[in-house]
Amino acid sequence: MQKEAEIFIDEGKLILHGLAQFYVYINENKKFEKLTHLLDTLAFNQMIIFVNRVDRAKKLTELLRQKLFNPICIHSQLKQEERIKNYDLFKANGSRLLVATDLFGRGIDIERVNLVINYDFPTERDTYLHRVGRAGRFGTKGLAINFIKADEEESEEGTTDKAVLMDVQNGFKVKILELPKELDTSLYM
Repeated sequence: MQKEAEIFIDEGKLILHGLAQFYVYINENKKFEKLTHLLDTLAFNQMIIFVNRVDRAKKLTELLRQKLFNPICIHSQLKQEERIKNYDLFKANGSRLLVATDLFGRGIDIERVNLVINYDFPTERDTYLHRVGRAGRFGTKGLAINFIKADEEESEEGTTDKAVLMDVQNGFKVKILELPKELDTSLYM
């Protein structure tokens, strides 16, 4: 290399421009009800709903189908050909809903996605950034809604949703507000 350079990124200054971010404190048994309410009331182009495990992705996809939503699902237990087929279908707007694990959290650019819901809150700050970064790309606006366990139950990694939320806010110097009853669509559309 001639004139090599070392580049440092200050995580504290990493900001997702145009992305409105909110949280909802919620008990596990109320998550699906809240999700379907949001699906019925929010305007959006396409949405990605993130969960932490494959079994949760499968279960949530089935519950959404029972409610006559038309979700697509991507997770690690699908064969590569099926993942690609589902990705292409979602990208071609074959469905407005994608349920995904973190397998889909990085390096995926779909212009129409303007809403990300963390149905299961991630256990690490960087995972949060990659997930919510799927919305509001290509200079457009986006919305991220995070379901935060109301109780102090620890994850398998020994963290609580509230602790990771605080880490996200402190680490990225961003204020994530509680989801208001009415949401102005101009924030994310």
